[in-house]
Amino acid sequence: MSKNYAVILAGGSGTRFWPLSRNSKPKQLLDLFGSGTLLNQTIARLDGLVPKENIFILTNHLQVEEVRKVAAELPPENIFAEPAKRDTGPAVALGIGLVAARDPEATMMVLPSDQLIQDTEAYQAVMQDALAVAAGSEALLTIGIKPTWPCPSYGYIERGDPAPLDGLEVTHPPYLVERFREKPNPEQAAEFLAQGGFSWNAGMFIWSVRTVVNELQQHTPELARFIGDLGSSDDIATTVAEEFPELTPISIDFALMEKASRVCNIEATFDWDDVGSWISVAKYFPESGENNRSNRPITQLDSKGNIIFNATSGKHIALLGVEDLIVVET
Repeated sequence: MSKNYAVILAGGSGTRFWPLSRNSKPKQLLDLFGSGTLLNQTIARLDGLVPKENIFILTNHLQVEEVRKVAAELPPENIFAEPAKRDTGPAVALGIGLVAARDPEATMMVLPSDQLIQDTEAYQAVMQDALAVAAGSEALLTIGIKPTWPCPSYGYIERGDPAPLDGLEVTHPPYLVERFREKPNPEQAAEFLAQGGFSWNAGMFIWSVRTVVNELQQHTPELARFIGDLGSSDDIATTVAEEFPELTPISIDFALMEKASRVCNIEATFDWDDVGSWISVAKYFPESGENNRSNRPITQLDSKGNIIFNATSGKHIALLGVEDLIVVET
């Protein structure tokens, strides 16, 4: 386990759950389900997979103080504020560089911080297999989510043949990735589901440091050079401050995943929800009256189809003759 690392991406603009969220407190820093913030849950799921001292969090200057409070169990030097907004390619490269500076022989995961996953046991089983394949091969791995409906809001991964495992034994076999598909229109999404062999792209990546650096050297040398500079730096914070803002903004999919020579996909057997809006969160709340959903008890009369989120216990919310409202008490 000492060779396993995780980089958690914890930025965001805090717009999806306004007015509860703000620039300084986006979705992953909210306790939406009464079970800790999504960032807390992301860290907790790694217990037994990755030592605490091997977990890094990348955020931005607006959110870094709140992230430090939420992730107080991690070493403070493992929480970095990106000095500029440069998309996921440079952010992931920063994470790779931080891990490589600690252990160039490491195997690492790159994980979003704002997804709801409740079956920790199944999650860890999948990720353990992914780590084993990444450590024992020259493949970049991505975790796919089995589609439940033809969603046009996600990118898709098209799978091919089973990947050769070279003697590795895993419960969740990887498949070669044929190609990544951008967010489709509804008709294309329906075709993907009918055809089979497609997964939603959940933005979870697993690879060895050695393999991912080799791939970046071939396909995005600017990011490979940045990683090398971090590895040879006597002052990583200064190097990041000077070089990161000059990197070309690009997504990790364009910078690496769509170009790499060998990419594999493991389809998740755990539950997963992007919880991208109040409407998607509300399905986890108890129902009251005629399809009113609330995280706390409410009073309602002649009201239907409402979503209520009460961030405090100090006020009681009552609905009278209203429908299709989102009511947020902050």
